Amino acid sequence: MAQVFIDGNEAIARGAIKAGCGFFAGYPITPASTILQYMLELLPANGGVALQAEDEIASMGFCIGAAMAGRKAMTATSGPGISLYSENIGLAIVGETPLVIVNVQRQGPATGSATKGAEGDIQFSRWVTSGGMPMIALSPASAGEAYELTVRAFNLAEQLRVPVFLLTSKEIGLTRESVDLDAIELPANVERCRAPETADYQPHDFELPAQVPLISDFGGPHVTQYTTSTHNKEGYLTSDPEVIQEMIDHYIAKIEAVTDAIALYRQDMEQGAKVLIISYGVVSRSVNVAVSELRQRGIKVSSLVLQTLFPVPETIIKSALTGVRKVLVPEMNMGQYRLEIERLAASEIEVVGVNKMDTTLISPAEIIAKGGLA
Repeated sequence: MAQVFIDGNEAIARGAIKAGCGFFAGYPITPASTILQYMLELLPANGGVALQAEDEIASMGFCIGAAMAGRKAMTATSGPGISLYSENIGLAIVGETPLVIVNVQRQGPATGSATKGAEGDIQFSRWVTSGGMPMIALSPASAGEAYELTVRAFNLAEQLRVPVFLLTSKEIGLTRESVDLDAIELPANVERCRAPETADYQPHDFELPAQVPLISDFGGPHVTQYTTSTHNKEGYLTSDPEVIQEMIDHYIAKIEAVTDAIALYRQDMEQGAKVLIISYGVVSRSVNVAVSELRQRGIKVSSLVLQTLFPVPETIIKSALTGVRKVLVPEMNMGQYRLEIERLAASEIEVVGVNKMDTTLISPAEIIAKGGLA
């Protein structure tokens, strides 16, 4: 394939097809609407089903049903839609449902500025539903990364039987750029592990907390149960405290056990640098320019760009912090991921946020000036 001129939303749709997505449901919301449009065009031609649901709540419900019936499923929305998705995201967690949820972030809170960008849903994505269970959230910085990380999001969802967030923004979703999709190195598609047809089946069976249960598609060879309430390994409702805690520990352990393995990042470390810039998403593109300008001025600076935001890749962050005296964390919000860096940084390290939410991008000059490096 030659170079294609696409935006991040189309890249996500193409990535979903590449990952084997078989079902999509969504409801129009700027700036995520074109993902719905692209999936309506692409998915039926590739043997799948795409539909516009009556609202966001129904979109998530349809995707959960399709995923549990055996299809790789995806939905897409923006911040207000995630609010409506919340309860069904919790259902996907306790039901151990593989699912990809795209959040093309826009300026908030509430309805906010529907056609303007921000990255204000970072902590919202981590704590989106009641119960505080871990979430996986990936963050691309370009159309090419959106394509790649969509495939990886599907793989993680299928591998771990969990909902996975893909967090982009209006700038990534609606900005066109040239991408050679064939030049992007993709992982092999991961397929869910299904229970043998002749075996006795429990939908949430595990011996060790981090073990991912085998799955049996609805309508398949096994009788299975699925409920939004606390349940046991058989899927039946329970009020037994020991069983409830065992299930909670399981939901947590299967994600925490792979934290290092699923940590995706890019780093540009300079020997002897005392300044580190940690970024993610579209702001990392400004960081690249800022780092280049600072080095031209003779200032030693390193850069760590996180693609996996949650679970927090603590090992790589702590490694990058070694020998550093100052950390800049530029974000198109008022300092959400900076909280994670402050938690991990030693007391002698100064952590400085470079933040704004006026709907405009953070420039390289602002990173340098507000970071005290001018």
